[in-house]
Amino acid sequence: MNTDLNNKLKALPARPGVYQFKNDKDKVIYVGKARNLRSRVRSYFHGSATNAKTIALVKKIKDVELVVTDSEIEALVLESNLIKELKPRYNIDLKDDKSFPFIKVTSEPFPQVYSTRQVIKDGSKYFGPYTSVKSMKSSLRMINQIFKIRSCKYDINEVTIAKKKYKLCLDYHINKCDGPCEGLISEREYNEMVQEVIKLLRGKTDDLIKELETKMQKSSSGLDFEKAGEIRDKLEQLKTISSKQKIVSNDFIDRDVISVAYEDNDSACSIFNIRSGKLVGKKQLRLSLKGGEELPEIYNSIVKFYYGEHTEIPKEILFETEPIDSDLLKQWLNLRAEKKVKFVIPQRGELRSLVNMCKQNAILQLKEIQIQKMKKEGQVPCAVAALQKDLRLIKLPKIIECFDISNLQGTDSVASLVVFVDGKPKKSL
Repeated sequence: MNTDLNNKLKALPARPGVYQFKNDKDKVIYVGKARNLRSRVRSYFHGSATNAKTIALVKKIKDVELVVTDSEIEALVLESNLIKELKPRYNIDLKDDKSFPFIKVTSEPFPQVYSTRQVIKDGSKYFGPYTSVKSMKSSLRMINQIFKIRSCKYDINEVTIAKKKYKLCLDYHINKCDGPCEGLISEREYNEMVQEVIKLLRGKTDDLIKELETKMQKSSSGLDFEKAGEIRDKLEQLKTISSKQKIVSNDFIDRDVISVAYEDNDSACSIFNIRSGKLVGKKQLRLSLKGGEELPEIYNSIVKFYYGEHTEIPKEILFETEPIDSDLLKQWLNLRAEKKVKFVIPQRGELRSLVNMCKQNAILQLKEIQIQKMKKEGQVPCAVAALQKDLRLIKLPKIIECFDISNLQGTDSVASLVVFVDGKPKKSL
C-alpha cells in the first residue's frame, strides 16, 4: 500500500457516503456505498477477504476518492448513478437501461404515446424498460387498435385549435383518431382516454374493464347509443387481452417476482410483472459477474438497476433470498413509490411456486446465453461433439435435419421435419 493511500485511510470520516477505488492509471475500478465510510473502506485492507473478486480488487487499488452524503439513502442513489455512468470493472455489470425502449406518454394538453430510448425529466410518464422490443411494439399496437390516440407530432393546444393551425389527417377519416387538432374532442375527454391507456400499461386490465362497463351503462341509459357502441368495442378487445393473461395469484396484489440463475461469470435474471393477480409482463436482464458474488449481492444490484428512475414499483417484490441492505433498499423504494413496498421470501404455497417458475425461466435464459457464448468462441455442446465421434463424421453436425414419413398402405403419405442447430431445436424451421 502506498503512503498517500495509507494516509487517506487514516483520515476517513465516519459518515455515510460513496467511495471510488482507482487503479494505477487513475481509472475507477469499483464504486461502493457505506453507512460509515471509515469502517467500510478500511475493511477491504484487513486481509479478511475470501472471495476471488475482492482479493483481485484490493491488489489493484492505488487510490480512493470519497463523496460524503447526508444519509445512506442519498449514498445508495449516488452509488447507482455512478455505476451506470462509470461502469467500473469490479461492479456487477447490467446492460444499461438507456439501451432498452420505453413507452412514453407525454405531458402535453393532448398527450402522445410512442416508444423512446431517451428518458428525460420533462413531466412525461415512462413505462418500461422493455427488455424485448417485440413486446414493446406489441403493446403499442394494442393501444393503437383500442384507443384513438393521435399519431401526429403537432403541438396541439387551445391557441392552435382556435387559429385552426392544423388540419385533419387520414387517421381521423379512417376512425383512428378523434381529431383533437381541430378541437373535435375536448381536452378533458382526450385525457380520460389517455388515463385508460395508462391503466392498460400498468396491467390494470380488469379495473379498466369494470370502469368502461359502468361508462357503457351510463351512456346507454342516457340514450347515447353511439358512445355506448364505441365503449362496447373497446370492452370486447380488452376482454380478449384479459383472457390471455395467465392468472397466477388469487389475492390480486400487485407484485414482481425476481429470480437469478448463474454459473461462473454468466448470469441471467428473469422478472415477472403480476398485476391484479395476472401475469402481464416478463422481462429478462443479462448480468456479467466478476467472480465470487453471492445471490444477496446480485439481487441488490438488480433492484437498484431495475427500479431506477422510471419503472413502476409494485406493492410486493418476491425473491428466493433477501438482498443485502434490504432495509435500505425498501426505504429507497418507499420514497420512490410513495407507498410501502414489501420484500417477500416465500417458503411454500402459491407464492413459492411463482418464484420457482421465475427461476426456471432464468435457468432457460442462462442456457441460451451459454450456447450463444459457445458459438462465439467456436465451441459446441458436448452432445454434438459426441455425435460426431460416434458416427465418425468428418465435420461437426451443426445442422441436423430429421424426417419422418408415414402412409396408409402406400397412400395418403405425410411427412414431418425437425431441425437442430448447434444441438438445439430450431422450432421456426
